[in-house]
Amino acid sequence: MAVRQPRYSKEEFARRGDEIYETQVRPQVEMGNYGKIVAIDIETGAFEVADEILTATGSLFKRIPDAQPWIVRIGHRAVHRFGARSLKKTV
Repeated sequence: MAVRQPRYSKEEFARRGDEIYETQVRPQVEMGNYGKIVAIDIETGAFEVADEILTATGSLFKRIPDAQPWIVRIGHRAVHRFGARSLKKTV
């Protein structure tokens, strides 16, 4: 298996990914896919939607072996949550 290398800086990667998601992908996937993962190739705009990151990126790599995937959780600001919400005090 070939080792994939990023071809863009982190900033450029994020800029491209966010722009493609907001302008091209979001209008197509948001309805009925809340919480799912979308993997977007930041060079072609091709994307795959799945329940898990590995499934979405695997499908994208099958179509575009040299893809540069940007990952978004539909309807959320981040793919993963950080912190201890379960430790939050309830009164």
